[in-house]
Amino acid sequence: MNIVIIEDETAAAKNLARMIASVAPDAGIAEILESVEESIEYFGQCRPEIDLVFMDIHLADGDSFRIFDHVAIDAPIIFTTAYDQYALQAFKVNSIDYLLKPFQEQDLRRALDKLSRLSAADRADRHAGIERMTSARNETSRTILVRFKDKIIPVGIDSIAFFYTFSEKVSLTTLSGETYVVDKTLETYQGMLPENGFFRANRQFIVSRSAVKDIAVWFGSRLALNLTLDTPERIIISKARVPEFKRWLVDTSGSR
Repeated sequence: MNIVIIEDETAAAKNLARMIASVAPDAGIAEILESVEESIEYFGQCRPEIDLVFMDIHLADGDSFRIFDHVAIDAPIIFTTAYDQYALQAFKVNSIDYLLKPFQEQDLRRALDKLSRLSAADRADRHAGIERMTSARNETSRTILVRFKDKIIPVGIDSIAFFYTFSEKVSLTTLSGETYVVDKTLETYQGMLPENGFFRANRQFIVSRSAVKDIAVWFGSRLALNLTLDTPERIIISKARVPEFKRWLVDTSGSR
């Protein structure tokens, strides 16, 4: 049995691989992937047949459901997650197998035993469930709810200029200049936002294409973004990410 692990925490990936070797000694780890981007590239190419995928939900560059927007994964998937009980109920409704972190070998053994009893129809139902959840995520993420004083305000993503994090607090600023403190991490919002409309500029910022005014060449072959409104600090694109940013900018400009 060939297994792929998608997990951005090295220690967690190694621990899962160790448990797999103990519970299913005949299984082999074909690959350990650490990001959405790496997973899309891996599954988008011709690879050996994969029998099972363990997939963490929160990855460093966004939530793993973004992978399904780009490539098809035919193998059964076991999600590894620290989601709360409400999210776990969603998995159950859609018949998706999961392991709640932190999990033990007996939990892994039960999941593998369950998968071994699945029929082809059962597996098809599970893939359909994943597609429904991905579609629902894309639909609901068109609006973000923010708290302001004693109210909850829906903010359409088309009206957002940028997200910014500082001292473990995340805020969003709209194109009209309103700023709200929000309750999720920048990584979580990155996974919720459409890739063609938003770009993770660096550790502090996610920017909207609609807010980009112009770009200046910065020291060390980096870029500095100027938005249509003021930002808490200068937005710098690292040299390594400049090619990706330019592709994003060209692609989104063409779709406007």
